[in-house]
Amino acid sequence: MHIQFAELPVIDQDRAKAFYTDHLACQVAADQPMGDGGWRWIELTFPGAVTNLHFVKRSDDSPGAEPVLVLVDDNVEATVAALKARGVEIITEPQEAPWQPGRTVAEFRDSEGNRMVVASK
Repeated sequence: MHIQFAELPVIDQDRAKAFYTDHLACQVAADQPMGDGGWRWIELTFPGAVTNLHFVKRSDDSPGAEPVLVLVDDNVEATVAALKARGVEIITEPQEAPWQPGRTVAEFRDSEGNRMVVASK
């Protein structure tokens, strides 16, 4: 058993799709019309992951204050440096996780204002 996808609230599907494919090497698994409102079923895959990412329509323009996803990466420092070089807002620089000594974590915002964590294994 595994989780098929995690839902991520977005305002602009094209902007979010570009962010995740350009900055985090996601691949498009599905991009299909969904009903009459112009909203699409967009599902992205992360390299090496089983769980995909699915965009859902955000109910308002206010992103949540808490992180919505934790991404696990082999090199948090390099990932944060690459995101920063592309103009991505870094909320916290790589640092040791206070809850797990030896684990590195950092936080950034995606194109939709979602707070994300990137953590070492």
